[in-house]
Amino acid sequence: MTQPLRPFPIPSDDAIRSILVDRIDTKHQSLGIVAGIVWDQGRRVVAYGQLEEGDDRTLDGDTIFEIGSLTKVFTCLLLADMVHHGEVSLGDPLSNYLPSEVKVPQRNGRLITLVDLATHTSGLPRLPTNLAPKNLANPYADYSVDQLYEFLSGYQLTRDIGSEYEYSNLGGGLLGHALARRAGMEYEELVKSRICTPLYMSSTAVSLTPAMKARLAAGHNARLAPVENWDLLTLAGAGALRSSANDMLKFLSANLSLTRSPLAPALASMLAVRRATNIPAMQIALGWRVTTGVDRETVWHNGLTGGYRSYMGFDGKAGMGVLVLSNASPVAGMFVGGNVSIDDIGQHLLDGGVPLQQPPQHKQ
Repeated sequence: MTQPLRPFPIPSDDAIRSILVDRIDTKHQSLGIVAGIVWDQGRRVVAYGQLEEGDDRTLDGDTIFEIGSLTKVFTCLLLADMVHHGEVSLGDPLSNYLPSEVKVPQRNGRLITLVDLATHTSGLPRLPTNLAPKNLANPYADYSVDQLYEFLSGYQLTRDIGSEYEYSNLGGGLLGHALARRAGMEYEELVKSRICTPLYMSSTAVSLTPAMKARLAAGHNARLAPVENWDLLTLAGAGALRSSANDMLKFLSANLSLTRSPLAPALASMLAVRRATNIPAMQIALGWRVTTGVDRETVWHNGLTGGYRSYMGFDGKAGMGVLVLSNASPVAGMFVGGNVSIDDIGQHLLDGGVPLQQPPQHKQ
């Protein structure tokens, strides 16, 4: 049996812990970080820090975080699985799954399809122009389905569909909304029935039970001040899920074919679709970003909400996946007090040749 090619050794728990200690105690970029690694010999979780200021409980693999845009990978897996079962097709127009009175934008006779949404090539903007939150600390909470339909019916595309990659939370949310309508159930119910149940992911949800809330790490901004949790209702498919490291490692394990799953055909098909982006060496698959190096390919996504950062990625050739979850984030993309991204931690754990960034320290 051919062994996976790993150009760098899997980091030890002590090496991972030293990175987390540096980010939290020295650079003050988070209160708590959980990192996980899965490979053919098992999985490991290393955690450091606090759920929130003054909370003496220890973070672990069951601590729950908002995972933000990692949700989009779940949404695209729903698409791939529904395609596999003949319920939808990648080339189906979005309009097939919305009420007939909704006028979905089109251009030069081309209709927006499900695959256009999944690959961020629909021509739709990052956010709907009529998103005007009453509460900036929870910006998606009051955006309604009626507002979404109103936006679609009045929007004119500025470029041809499929011609250009532009990352779109709107597109991810629309895809989740359309698939949920096709399935005749709410988005969360669809994720649980089609993904979480077969992968035994019992700590992944949109709405948390009291027991899960007790394990939720509080979100913080870049100044490490507590912030509200985000609620994505209409655009749930873009970033509504919460999860734990243990659950996400199960998800990565299934993607690496380290565990058997009825989702295996759908998972494989997600990487069969590739479209170009405007980012060097990066393509977009169904939900996943794919970065190509000299002799390897990294499949990954990251996430951001008002109080959390997340990163997951895997290298199929090396047979290894990593996850990093943090309970601090810049507010709405504003890097107040320095860079608090944890993407470089995930990239470094996956490939030791990728150096850790040295962002400026947060001044207290």
